[in-house]
Amino acid sequence: MTLFDKTERGREEILLRGNNLAPRLRTLLLLVDGKTSMEALLIKVAGLGLGQEHLSELLAAGMIQIQQPPQLSESVSPITQTKETTEISSAARARAILPEGQTQYEAIYNFYNETIKSMIGLRGYSLQLKVEKASSVDDFRALRTIYLEAILKAKGKETTRSLRDRLDQLLYMGMPAE
Repeated sequence: MTLFDKTERGREEILLRGNNLAPRLRTLLLLVDGKTSMEALLIKVAGLGLGQEHLSELLAAGMIQIQQPPQLSESVSPITQTKETTEISSAARARAILPEGQTQYEAIYNFYNETIKSMIGLRGYSLQLKVEKASSVDDFRALRTIYLEAILKAKGKETTRSLRDRLDQLLYMGMPAE
């Protein structure tokens, strides 16, 4: 697990705005807190079209640094994978993915609406109507391909890939990995 934390230069940028940092990079810098994993950060900013390369850019600019995660003590034995620990880890993953207080349905609904509005705009109106008609997670899964094709047409492969990964986490969370 990779953790990033702000450097002194990054903290100064937040306070003084002296480096003319692009607004999207500034948003990413604000989210870097030394506690959130790189993967979780990338999930949070996927809808903005930000990815690994943007973290690398902040790292190269000296605004963030890699922080070592706390190490487990040597007396702790590794956990053997059992059905019970798998269920616990699935529940933990679900809590990490879902925004506080939202069900899977609500999180997917909000994801679709926010990203259709910001990425496709008015051209996504008919797709938003389909989202409104969806009454279950399975209905949302059926919209996945149509949604991804619309994003691809509007924003290109990189943004589509990023949004696809975030959407799939929401659509298929808690399901066993194959």
